[in-house]
Amino acid sequence: MLRRKPTRLELKLDDIEEFESVRKELESRRKQRDEAEAAAGGEEAAAAIGALGTEHKSREQLISERIGYKPQPKAG
Repeated sequence: MLRRKPTRLELKLDDIEEFESVRKELESRRKQRDEAEAAAGGEEAAAAIGALGTEHKSREQLISERIGYKPQPKAG
């Protein structure tokens, strides 16, 4: 196999400006999403407190739901 010298990458001012603009846009989206979740979270918290007494799941069931595992019962 032939070896060659590593390629040199140069960072230009345009690249830096583009990166900064994309980063700021993502941060603003994240901030808006967090604010929306915080507003909706207050309403959901009240509903969740009422639902805790009626819906009690085991730790294994909660983990299975979170990771998307749905075990099928074995036919005996």
